[in-house]
Amino acid sequence: MTADLPQNRLVSLDTFRGITIASMMLVNYPGDWSHVYSPLLHAQWNGWTPTDWIFPFFLFIMGVAMPLSRQRSGEGGADKKRLWIKIIRRTLVLFGLGLFLSGYPSFNWGTMRIPGVLQRIAVCYFALSAIVMLSRNKRDEWLAMGGLILLYFGIMWGVDVPEYGRGILTAEGHAGGLMDRLILGREHIWQARSYDPEGTVSTLPAILSAFLGLQFGRVLIKHQDHQARINKWLLYSATLMFMGLVADNLIIPVNKQLWTPSYAILMGGIGGFLLTVTYWIIDVKGYQNWSRLFAMMGMNPLFIFWSSGFLVRTLMITKIDTAAGEKSLWSLLYLKGWGAMLPAYPASLAFALTNVAFWLLVGWVMYRRRWFVKI
Repeated sequence: MTADLPQNRLVSLDTFRGITIASMMLVNYPGDWSHVYSPLLHAQWNGWTPTDWIFPFFLFIMGVAMPLSRQRSGEGGADKKRLWIKIIRRTLVLFGLGLFLSGYPSFNWGTMRIPGVLQRIAVCYFALSAIVMLSRNKRDEWLAMGGLILLYFGIMWGVDVPEYGRGILTAEGHAGGLMDRLILGREHIWQARSYDPEGTVSTLPAILSAFLGLQFGRVLIKHQDHQARINKWLLYSATLMFMGLVADNLIIPVNKQLWTPSYAILMGGIGGFLLTVTYWIIDVKGYQNWSRLFAMMGMNPLFIFWSSGFLVRTLMITKIDTAAGEKSLWSLLYLKGWGAMLPAYPASLAFALTNVAFWLLVGWVMYRRRWFVKI
């Protein structure tokens, strides 16, 4: 549905969200997957590239926004039954939209992939909301989150994977993959893998990514002074980055595919630092002109993210006969456009940037018409 824009939105948070969405499009939809610059690809296994920042930033931002959303809407004083209905409705809508993209256009329920980006966001949103709603105090929240991380370690180190054993953190041998196959079924995860990168066990520390964002969001509510907010955020960010790097070296490697706790913590620190910088530039110093298009995109995040995925999938399944054989409309647009004007690598990047520019324009039009889609 559409809604009026609240007057007290945090422009830096909208901007950070918009940049994250634009970055997701940039890395997800190149002109040619055979010609992509290495920083725009995920790390093959352990380690990270700038591309590995993007998804945890989505969850981090969701956590930051939660206290602001509840404050604006007055949810803090609402009865719990109404809040639970709202939480469940949002969760189902998010999960359903993601499931639609997974199945589109054939919707083969027997082989359709169940996990996905929006599905993980939905599960993390519900889990974080439940932790907040059911906890009596902050201590209970941390205990609940700690319990989920202990469960992750218990599964990854304690479950015996046939032919591999316990505590094997390879693509084929880790216990998370076994749980994906048992719970979801091999036919409902990525077909080329023995696990799903948005699967069952790896979702547990993904909740931590949102939970860390929640702590940054609470600083916004508690402190009204710019400097107090920045000081707290810088302290949180530095601590998380240090902890993530130590955990990477001593406990468990940073790994996006497994969404290891070290990965969640390190990305939370990087996300917190970038949010702090964005906040200082935009909300403290007032330099907003450069960020307006990203902020407008960030005000309609779900609509733009989902619609961009739907459009790309539609272009990819639309086949056209050519002299060189059958080509997708997506490929033809690339080959007849930037692919015909530039060498392969810059052409592939330019095509991805053109797609981002189109959706920035969509965000601008929606903002000018005061269309703000909420669930």
